[in-house]
Amino acid sequence: MSLHREVIVYLNQWKKKSNRKPLIVRGARQVGKTTLIREFAKVYKHTIILNLELEADLRYFLQFDDVNTIVEALFLTNNIPTADIGETLLFIDEIQESPKAIQFLRYFYEDVANLHVISAGSLLEFAIRDVKSFPVGRVEYLYLYPLNFKEYLHATGRTALLDQLQRIPLAPAAHPALMEAFHRYAIIGGMPEIVKTDIAHNNLADLPAVYESIWGTYKDDVEKYTKNDTERRVIKHLMNIGPLYLDERVKFQGFGNSNYRSREVGEAFRTLEQAKIISLVYPTTDTTPPLKEDIKKSPRLQFLDTGIVNYTLGVQGDMLAVDDLNKSYKGALIPHLIVQEMISLQHTVVRPPLFWVREKAQSSAEVDILYPYKDIAIPIEIKSGATGSLKSLHLYVEAVGHPFAIRMYAGELKLEKTTTPGKKPYLLLNLPYYLGAYLPDYVAWLVQQKL
Repeated sequence: MSLHREVIVYLNQWKKKSNRKPLIVRGARQVGKTTLIREFAKVYKHTIILNLELEADLRYFLQFDDVNTIVEALFLTNNIPTADIGETLLFIDEIQESPKAIQFLRYFYEDVANLHVISAGSLLEFAIRDVKSFPVGRVEYLYLYPLNFKEYLHATGRTALLDQLQRIPLAPAAHPALMEAFHRYAIIGGMPEIVKTDIAHNNLADLPAVYESIWGTYKDDVEKYTKNDTERRVIKHLMNIGPLYLDERVKFQGFGNSNYRSREVGEAFRTLEQAKIISLVYPTTDTTPPLKEDIKKSPRLQFLDTGIVNYTLGVQGDMLAVDDLNKSYKGALIPHLIVQEMISLQHTVVRPPLFWVREKAQSSAEVDILYPYKDIAIPIEIKSGATGSLKSLHLYVEAVGHPFAIRMYAGELKLEKTTTPGKKPYLLLNLPYYLGAYLPDYVAWLVQQKL
């Protein structure tokens, strides 16, 4: 089966550019980079695919020091006439295996501009350390993540539900079926191999071996790039313990009841960030864009995929029986997944959404997400319960000059005209969890409504 990825829209736009630069597709291992480009390659008359983990393909960059000679050799080997260079895609997979190939992307852009060049690789940040002259300004980036809920519905053939999601606002009749589909997605996550296996067998018992293979690969990969034994031990500790701290902000010093120093833990977290396995999501005290992260304050941990987190926590079986997923693992899993959904929309830049904390001594007020929209920042809380329990959101609403807020929960879509405890009227848009990837559309819709 093939998986439809929304990022294909960006690839089609890239293909049509007159000043097209070589494209580097970035992302963690096993998020589907190779599959995506192989599928995209079907729109070309000719495709040349190199896998630099294979010695036979790597030799082009070992034997030749001129990009025109490399292209000539590739076209001869693949029996492609040079007159078709503008209709040919060169896909260099696992490019992290050759710093020279990364460096040569510059010369593909400068000397062979008609050739369409896409590269992909994991752990590129580590490979870049060995590149003598990185082609800054001469390449473009595209980021790929696990499947979001929209892509999951497409993979499972739920096209009727996808059609319903396109309607803003959503019709109430679609809610039960969407919640049922999202419940399964929230349990298994969006790693392509997991989704394919679940579609084939529809049995959670068939998934642990796949999760273990993915998680084990990540551990093996990252350890290759650690500087010393201490960093290797710290990273192992973080990957084993990290998911347990999903429900709280993390402090580096002694993280996970260890004796590791703040600097050691911080460096290990940054290594995991470079590998795209985690993100550190920081708070902001700002209430208007641009929102600045406060790196002096404790961040939250965001892992690549909620399904992997669920597996490592051992909660997937329990989640099957839960009526409101926000009750799972101390209420931390659904906020994590919604942030994952928002990150999945960032194809050309990577900036995890920030959460808001009140800038006041001994204040514990926090809002799960701040969404910048033009000149305002809209608060988003992720929880169930009555609107009266939204204490932090109300504090934020009373502190800003606009009347808009969003609560994501297990119920149906509903727009309320309500007031804060301080009697400020505001519009509260209640959104079902499954609309995380549609937040940009609903924010734009919300600000057009009248109080």
